[in-house]
Amino acid sequence: MVAGLGDMGFSLALAAVGSALGTGVAGMAAIGAWKKAFIHNKAAPFILIAFVGAPLSQTIYGFILKNQIQAANLPPDSYTYQIILGAIAGLAIGFSAWMQGKAGARAADALAESGKGFGNYIMVLGVIETVALFVMVFTMTALPKL
Repeated sequence: MVAGLGDMGFSLALAAVGSALGTGVAGMAAIGAWKKAFIHNKAAPFILIAFVGAPLSQTIYGFILKNQIQAANLPPDSYTYQIILGAIAGLAIGFSAWMQGKAGARAADALAESGKGFGNYIMVLGVIETVALFVMVFTMTALPKL
């Protein structure tokens, strides 16, 4: 008998896919913004890396959720439901990361062009991040206690 099978890592895997997509999109935008700065002999703002790295935290949320589902040590007859729960939550966390990366891409472009608004852009990314936090916390609180 296998105990604590959990969601088979679906929450972590899908959150990580979203982080990869988000960092990829934001990274491409930052590279484009730096290229424009170099072409115009302007300083390339290093702070754009904050926008690129923002979606990485959702992988951590997926990891925490995976561990909590596994630690709940629910009975084997509920494994299908645990997998579905982990997959749906991981998908929601992953979408948050992807959208955060898309917003980070726009923020990188805007900051590089204007040199202004960093605080505003980070606040937007924070609001998007909150979606992933809510999914993680609400899913963990929904786990049955044996």
